[in-house]
Parts: sequence; structure tokens; C-alpha cells
Amino acid sequence: MCTSILLHGRGGTPENLLELADEWNIPDIAYVAPAAAGHTWYPESFLEPINRNEPWLTSALGTVARVLGEIERRGIPADRVAIVGFSQGGCLALEFAARHAQRYRAVVGLSAGLIGPPGTPRGYAGSFAGTPMFLGCSDIDPHIPLSRVRESADVFRQLGAIVDERIYPDMGHTVNRDEIEAVKRLFL
Repeated sequence: MCTSILLHGRGGTPENLLELADEWNIPDIAYVAPAAAGHTWYPESFLEPINRNEPWLTSALGTVARVLGEIERRGIPADRVAIVGFSQGGCLALEFAARHAQRYRAVVGLSAGLIGPPGTPRGYAGSFAGTPMFLGCSDIDPHIPLSRVRESADVFRQLGAIVDERIYPDMGHTVNRDEIEAVKRLFL
């Protein structure tokens, strides 16, 4: 059995990601979808200096750590856990994974990138040991610069992840059918 932690975007709810999970239609997967207080994990853009999103960012990262810890206490190791997020939740998923690099079932950032302004040090420790990772985003996403998606993919490759980076022309800030199918294959 695989477990997936689903992290919703700003203004969203856990149900938004659970609806996406319904589209995967895969048996034997447990989904855990925590809710952000006030529908936001942190108040500012993910491109702002990290201290501008504190203490909310640290709290959000702690939520993911607590959920993962509870899953592991129930006997499911991290290599059977996928961390999946969209938009702000995708940025949170990627940042959590980078700060806690280990072998996961998968890591998915839909319309997402690592947190912090350009030039943020990316000296993360650990290794993903071949964790499959999917990064999907539009080339014109109004919230996620293409350069950040590419930078994030490079960081994860350097940490030993097997990155599937897909950039979709003129898509905007959404999830498309190709992304849904690509993520589904990570669970099979």
C-alpha cells in the first residue's frame, strides 16, 4: 500500500486535492490531506524572502513533518509515501522534500518551485536515492516563474532524484490531463 500526502494551494481546501486523487482512480492508496489555517500555508508569495513568510512557513513544514511521522509510526516507511502538492501546496511539498531528502515513493510539484527569492542558497543535505519526482508547470504561469521550475529540477537532480520536468505551453495556472496521467503512473 502507498500513502500520499496531498497539499492544497492558497485559497484551496483538502477536498480540492482529493478530487484530483479521484481522477487517478487507483485502489490501495491512502490519502492524507491536511488543511492550512485560513486556506493558506504562508501569507506571502513563495518568491519573497523566507523570513517574510515566518513563522507560518515553519509551521506548515512542521505540519508535513507531523503527518509523515504519523504515517511512519503506523508502519508505512517513507519509501511508500508520496508527497504531492499544487501551487502553494506544491511549493511546500518541494521545500519539505528538499529539506528532508530521503527515498520517497514520489514527490510531485504541480505548478510549483522551491521557496525563496532568486539567489536563495540551496545547500540541502541528504539524498533522494532515486526517488521519482514530477514537476509540471506552464511556461506562462502567472505565479511560478519558469526559471524557478528549472532551478528546482536541477536541485533535485543534484540530490539524486529522477526528475520528470514537463513545461506546458500557454497553459496558465492549472493541472492538465497529461500531468494527472504522469502522476498516476508514479503510483502504479
